[in-house]
Amino acid sequence: MNFIKPGFFILLLTFSYLNVNAQGNSEKTAPNFSLAKRTYTTTSVSGKEPIQIDGIIDDTAWDAVEWTSDYVEWEPDNSTPPTYQTKMKIVYDDNNLYAAFRCYEPNPEMIVQRMGRRDDFPGDWVELNIDSYNDDRTAFSFTMSASGVKGDEFVSNNGNFDPSWNPIWYLKTNIDDEGWTAEIKIPLSQLRFSAEGDQVWGIQSTRRYFNNEERSTWQPVPANPAGWVSSFGELRGLKNLKPQKQLEIQPYSVGKYSSYEAESGNPFRDGRDGDLTAGLDAKIGVTNDLTVDLTINPDFGQVEADPGAVSLDGFEIFFEERRPFFVENKSVFDYSFANTQDNLFFSRRIGRTPQGSAVGPNTAYVDQPNNTTILGAAKFSGKTQNGWTIGVLESVTGREFAEVVNDDGSETEKLVEPLTNYFVGRIQKDFNDRNSYIGGMFTSTHRNIEDDLSFLHTQAYSGGMDFKHNWKDRKYYVEGNAVMSHVRGSAEAIQNTQNSITHLFQRVDAGHVYVDPTRTSLTGTGGRIEIGKGGGGNWRYSAGGKWLSPELETNDIGFLRQADDIRQYAEVRRLFNKPTSWFRRATIGLEQMTSFDFDGNYNRVQYETKGFINYKNNWWSEFGAAHKPRIFINSFLRGGPRWRFNEENYFYVFSGTDRRKKMSFDLGYVNSQATQDAFSFKRYVFRTRYQPLNALSLSLNLEYEQNPNKTQYVAQRSFNNTERYILGEIDQETLSATFRLNYNINPNLTIQYYGQPFIFKADYSNLNYVVDATAEDLNKRVSWYDEDQVSFENDAYLIDENRDNVTDYSINNPDFAFVQFRSNLVARWEYIPGSEIYLVWSQGVNGLGDVNNGFSAIVDNQLLRQKPQNTFLIKATYRFIL
Repeated sequence: MNFIKPGFFILLLTFSYLNVNAQGNSEKTAPNFSLAKRTYTTTSVSGKEPIQIDGIIDDTAWDAVEWTSDYVEWEPDNSTPPTYQTKMKIVYDDNNLYAAFRCYEPNPEMIVQRMGRRDDFPGDWVELNIDSYNDDRTAFSFTMSASGVKGDEFVSNNGNFDPSWNPIWYLKTNIDDEGWTAEIKIPLSQLRFSAEGDQVWGIQSTRRYFNNEERSTWQPVPANPAGWVSSFGELRGLKNLKPQKQLEIQPYSVGKYSSYEAESGNPFRDGRDGDLTAGLDAKIGVTNDLTVDLTINPDFGQVEADPGAVSLDGFEIFFEERRPFFVENKSVFDYSFANTQDNLFFSRRIGRTPQGSAVGPNTAYVDQPNNTTILGAAKFSGKTQNGWTIGVLESVTGREFAEVVNDDGSETEKLVEPLTNYFVGRIQKDFNDRNSYIGGMFTSTHRNIEDDLSFLHTQAYSGGMDFKHNWKDRKYYVEGNAVMSHVRGSAEAIQNTQNSITHLFQRVDAGHVYVDPTRTSLTGTGGRIEIGKGGGGNWRYSAGGKWLSPELETNDIGFLRQADDIRQYAEVRRLFNKPTSWFRRATIGLEQMTSFDFDGNYNRVQYETKGFINYKNNWWSEFGAAHKPRIFINSFLRGGPRWRFNEENYFYVFSGTDRRKKMSFDLGYVNSQATQDAFSFKRYVFRTRYQPLNALSLSLNLEYEQNPNKTQYVAQRSFNNTERYILGEIDQETLSATFRLNYNINPNLTIQYYGQPFIFKADYSNLNYVVDATAEDLNKRVSWYDEDQVSFENDAYLIDENRDNVTDYSINNPDFAFVQFRSNLVARWEYIPGSEIYLVWSQGVNGLGDVNNGFSAIVDNQLLRQKPQNTFLIKATYRFIL
């Protein structure tokens, strides 16, 4: 416990020092700004000469309303006058909402006009948020950069910004002697509002003054608001607005050509492939509140490839969704029930890699599809004026076949994924003056099982209820959820689920679960409850618990890493938002967690501290440390007994320069160390960004990791009717680099490049086997093989455990090196709002390297000397607005 005492002492000193300094040394004296709700009254300009969106606010229609101003600084020095003021006007007609902004800057040369793609939010900008339902939870956000770059986001849950929302709207900006101006036109069809004759909307406007990294708002907001949308002011004067149903149809066509190294004799790898496809996306307003999104034969060729990753623990790697159809409006379908990853709906299950295999003992060549074809998908989503949030998603994926050439030359097809239907339903209802909500979710997966796919579930269902209640001006909250799952299938399918890494019912020391080979269904539950303080003042705290029963299974359409877990957690944070002589803002906090399984085993306890400081010069530092005195893992031995890791301590520190500058750098270091040198982890991070021109930006992210471990799982064997869980000492290294280039010819014509080489090496030695999996002392936990017990022949370890000169069991050489390179070059032209042309060049290399080579030799042999696969794609879309 020597780690804890000095750690808490340092933390106490840091709290005291930050607290003392936060009480003085501010450069500004805060006047008494009122947080009372502001009101702006607009009017209709129907019948007047239409406003021309040109960035010059000289149309006579603007004279129908007065300017509103008096913005107040929000960050960093809350409730003080901003460096320069901002003014705003809002008017409307029968079809559009218009807004104008005047952002004062006495020296126009200081206006930062950096370019970027949509939703990059570069340089100076001003933003308008519209809560058209006035529900204090949802809003539409429109951001206008001085350079003319658009940003648009849908705001949910009183502060979660989702940039996947891409409405059609119009923007122009202009620079003059007083600063810069912006004009926007938002078609009313892109907003959602009621049919009432006289409406009140919530509004907020935020300006970013880039040179001081300063945010000021039209409606004053406290430093630590309990929510974002609930702190808006009001927009009045909206009379006789007619809700407009949205109807947009967007057909597309894609031409694709791939070239790669031909494989002699393989008819499926002749060196080139070509394809021409077409499809359709549509957005149909059923009512002004609710919209149907349709996609037929979707293509996502312009989407960036997943980053390189290797998992040695057996668990599935979580990759974020990037496909536009599923990303847009994803907040409606979110149901995170245990942490940020465990979710009842994980959209990447739709169109997943086929789960069957066509490889057999007589197979010569196989052409297996990389993804399942999405025949069609539809989403019905929106929020009604009386507080109902509704989401329904339906998708069908087709049967997928692998083409097979056998050793005798015969050709066959084998089914590798069945016809599958996916359904998701989500609903939430606001009540208690919008301070509370209650919701539910239901999902189902139905597969038409045939041929050799009986190892898959035929049906999978999951559902749950969730709620949140806020009180005392939303400063305090209690929230929770409960979920249930039910899967059906053949005895083979359910046994596979019981034996999977998520469940491991076959664990030899588990008294509460066991494998039943006759079962044809499985039902489980999970949930979470949390209470805390989420706003107001300088303190935040929460405490809660969650459970995942051993039988819970959501991976047919959701994501669940591991079941059989009960956790308790608590945290407290102190926020320092008042600038001092040396920092702009800071945060420091403590976290604590314990975990158990459903057998009553006390598996884990962890204590952690975290901190963040944004210095006066806009440099920053992030740091943390943790002590883990108890670590037991049920999954480490893949169905063997519960395994104990040595006590672990770790710390990290990251720091960086001012990211507004044309060149900035970040450095990071992570260090984890277990007692007895059982394992360690070191991570080195270097990041740099360079913007030589407003239109050009470059970034490089380098990461190197070392993760040696004396007891890495290798295999399971049997000796004298006793299970042997064989481990090895591993020297694990990872090196990756991510390079990005963004060139923006104008806000609607951009070129982006992404490239990532990734190298992973795993070099094993010093094989050992488990003796007492829960022993505290590593030397009592495992026994190392002597030299005369292990020999190496034909790329395998031969083990003579009883030294009788007869091999008792063998293990294939576990050493490997994985090499990957992925790159995308994308030119995107939005030739009219909502209609785009993409030109894409993708390049990829995959291979296995020699673990005995250094990184430079691996790069030379396995990357530079391999012929990459090149894919060229052109995609054109046209959006019809009816």
